[in-house]
Amino acid sequence: MSAADNPALPEAVRALAEADFGAVAQRFAEAGFAVGLPAPGILTVKGAPGAAHPAVLVSVGVHGDETGPIEMLAWLIEALSRTPRELAVDLMLCVGNIDAIAQGKRFIDADLNRMFRADRGSLAGTAEAARADALIAATVDFFAGAGPQRWHLDLHTAIRPSHYPMFAIVPEIIPDEPRKALIDWLGEAAIGAVIMNPKSVGTYSYYSAEHHGAAGSTVELGRVGTLGQNDLSQFADASAALDRLLRGRPAVEAKAAPHVFATARQVIKLSDAFAMSVGRETWNFTPMKKGEVIATDGDTVYAVEHDEELVVFPNPDVRVGLRAGLMVVRIG
Repeated sequence: MSAADNPALPEAVRALAEADFGAVAQRFAEAGFAVGLPAPGILTVKGAPGAAHPAVLVSVGVHGDETGPIEMLAWLIEALSRTPRELAVDLMLCVGNIDAIAQGKRFIDADLNRMFRADRGSLAGTAEAARADALIAATVDFFAGAGPQRWHLDLHTAIRPSHYPMFAIVPEIIPDEPRKALIDWLGEAAIGAVIMNPKSVGTYSYYSAEHHGAAGSTVELGRVGTLGQNDLSQFADASAALDRLLRGRPAVEAKAAPHVFATARQVIKLSDAFAMSVGRETWNFTPMKKGEVIATDGDTVYAVEHDEELVVFPNPDVRVGLRAGLMVVRIG
């Protein structure tokens, strides 16, 4: 259900889902911040020039059907904008795939979270490619001249159930100190598992880490839900951790540190002959034993090489050339 189809939707949620930052932007501007609206669905709020503020980018709705983080962020930003001088960072808010959100769909032409790379092949003319270009341009401007503390939290929800309901993907290229700060924050947000990712597949958070030195992460906050009907209690820890970060308050010790996983391999769909041995109903982090066949693709066979590997994001329906699954092993 889109925002337009739900007359009972609270105004703060409706505004963010429709990429309308009008009221929020006005409150920050009246408090003396430099406010920008560089493209539809993008808001930047910056403090005094020359001040050493952390730069924090928060994105939601990169997949249009992942509505829980939209609701969570809407309430958080509505509250923060009512006490705007408590904002302690330079902030960029991004509503990713506006058109897909409006239609209650995951995407229009193709997955937006595979477009943050130079080589888009046959997808170069898609609606999502154009949207990614707008997001990239705004991201370049936002991080230009920013200090060393740079964050990008790209908030998602997963399609299928998971043995870790909350988990995150963290690029390995992030240096040790900001990576530790990011993983500590993820623990504070009640993220149960962190997957270290050695290679980009065109995601927004990997782009920010690779090109702008941000401590970026794709954060999966539970399951896909209907706009206006999400159980916001499942986002309580993540919302509190994000609110604390934006207000510059001291970190809160995590109740439990996330389990850390290394990427064993990316399972790439090479042709239309691709077939997975696990079903679409398979939970994320389902274990597989050494020698088990993960997928076949013509003469290519993907098999488990470690004593145990866990499958994440299994999806045989992706386009040829894209990742159809991720195999991980626990390292911490």
